[in-house]
Formats: sequence, structure tokens, C-alpha cells
Amino acid sequence: MSKGAQRFEVFTGAGRRREWPPEVKASIVAECYSGREGVGAVARRHGLDPSQVYAWRRDLRKQLEAAGVVLPATEPEVPSFVPAIVEVAPAVEPVATARRSKKRRRSKVSAVELEIDGVAVKISHGADAGVIAAVIEALKATR
Repeated sequence: MSKGAQRFEVFTGAGRRREWPPEVKASIVAECYSGREGVGAVARRHGLDPSQVYAWRRDLRKQLEAAGVVLPATEPEVPSFVPAIVEVAPAVEPVATARRSKKRRRSKVSAVELEIDGVAVKISHGADAGVIAAVIEALKATR
């Protein structure tokens, strides 16, 4: 005897189709044409799939074109660059400077190193006392 399907899916979320009034659809589509955000960002902000917003745009465009209204370009314009002007600086005599050695100098001020339950925290000179106290308390709280 067969037991049938053993797999099931759990859906979270609204669980039904949402009804969007025409005014809300038009508002969301208008946001896409503002040029500040792309369709994906507008769709995410309203909890929609971008393909749904594209479908609404297409439907609205067809309705408006049938009425003789022309909408602006569907995608925002490509940013343009400002022309750069390069001026040649007057020639300056190079000044002889002392060469520093490539060896990195270490600060003579040593850091304090705390280890709490295997977590090491290094505190350097000039660290804020409030931040240090907060870090220590957070480490103590996780024990």
C-alpha cells in the first residue's frame, strides 16, 4: 500500500493575492519614472517583485499611449561627466630631502592586551575609556 506524498511546503507571508487599487499602482509606477531609484528598489520598498512593477508599467504605458499621452524614457539617463581641465604646473626645482629608511618605526607606547575566555582585545594608547568599558562588559556578559 502506498503512503502517498511525504513532502509538504510551508508558505509564510500574506498567503493570498493582494489587490492594489489603481491609484496605488499609478503611484508606484510614477516612483519608477522619478529617476531617483530603479524599478528593483521601488519594488522592494513596496514588497513587490520587480516583474510585477514592470508589468504595471507596461500596462499603464499601453493605456496612456492609447489615449495619446507619451511617457518619458523608461530607464534613467546615463550620467554624464564634467569635462576636466588639466593645467600644467610651473616647473619647480626639486628640493633635496633626507631619505627615510624603509624600516617601519614602531611606537614606543605599548598596547594593553586583555584575554577573556579566549577572546583577545588589544587596547592602544588614546583609546576611549567608555568604549573600552563597553567592550569588557560585553565580553563578560557572553561568559
